[in-house]
Amino acid sequence: MFVTKAVSQGYITDLFLELKQFLKCWKAQRDSIHQNYVFTLNLQPLNSDNICVTEQLALGETRQASKTWDQEYDSLVLPLLQDDLPSYILYRLDSSNNQGYEWIFMAWSPDHSPVRHKMLYAATRATLKKEFGGGLIKDELFGTTKEDVSLSGYKKYLVTKAAPLPLTAAEEELRQIKLSEVQTDISVDTKQQTLQGVAFPMHGDAFEALKRFRDKQVNYVQLEIDFAKELIRLSNTEPTEVKDLPKRIPTESARYHFFRYNHSHEGDYLESTVFIYSMPGYKCSIKERMLYSSCKNPLVDMVENNMQIDILKKLEIESGEELTGDFLYEEVHPKQHAHKQAFAKPKGPAGKKGGRRITRPPGDGEEDD
Repeated sequence: MFVTKAVSQGYITDLFLELKQFLKCWKAQRDSIHQNYVFTLNLQPLNSDNICVTEQLALGETRQASKTWDQEYDSLVLPLLQDDLPSYILYRLDSSNNQGYEWIFMAWSPDHSPVRHKMLYAATRATLKKEFGGGLIKDELFGTTKEDVSLSGYKKYLVTKAAPLPLTAAEEELRQIKLSEVQTDISVDTKQQTLQGVAFPMHGDAFEALKRFRDKQVNYVQLEIDFAKELIRLSNTEPTEVKDLPKRIPTESARYHFFRYNHSHEGDYLESTVFIYSMPGYKCSIKERMLYSSCKNPLVDMVENNMQIDILKKLEIESGEELTGDFLYEEVHPKQHAHKQAFAKPKGPAGKKGGRRITRPPGDGEEDD
């Protein structure tokens, strides 16, 4: 029997001759093996209370199969599992690498097993893998229930292993932006107007409303994104004054707004077009925030360049309460700061260096008689 001794610190210190001999014989013939093998390693011997007395790691059972690895997996592995005793199980696969056949390494640690056993198995795990040959171990399983190390559990592990890593919040937002950049194909016969660089085309009603806004037939246009139809749609064109703007801003969803701000400034009557992008904070989903954000600039470019609508001011708000008359006026006509006088170097204190001194050659200061 192949036996190792595991000290309480968790390191394998002594390899007994019988265990070494088993590994030596097994390694010598492993490349010529054409049948599956499964064997267990347990802490032995145990007393009547199922307590390990000598803290020895011993070879338990070995089994041989004649079918493919997955056909007899459950019938060979599951009977080796004890409900109250941890163990290591190694199961050979049909695949191989440059070192030989590949194996599954299973660490079985049932919930009801003694805590001391769990600690010893956890501490000796790395050393055992090294002695066995880390390059031969293809996959590792850890189980507390039989379902964890059964064939179905192993297949679930493989699916999880192949799946991409979970995305962080920032990576998820970038993924949503890339999804929003996918262009929708529009045929030459369609009546929808396509915004270049925008993920979704503009519905005909929205395009016509902007034309009416340009021609001063309406003074307010609200647009929204229809996620189901993948369109930018018209939402509202009600006549709107400054006092009505807060009521036009939804509190649960984002919108684009085009508003003609009629006002007087320094004695002149002005009609200024203001673009407002309203996004009520994190009340919207990540997808909605990303799509509205990515569609905003191309929409504004199309309105300014293609439809020749001069947008004087572009605003981003979270709540309609921000849209007061004073706020709009200050945004459209920001206060000009008074010109600051250039810094003047102060003069030094008078007389610090003393009066000016004139040095004359000897005799120059004497008057002739």
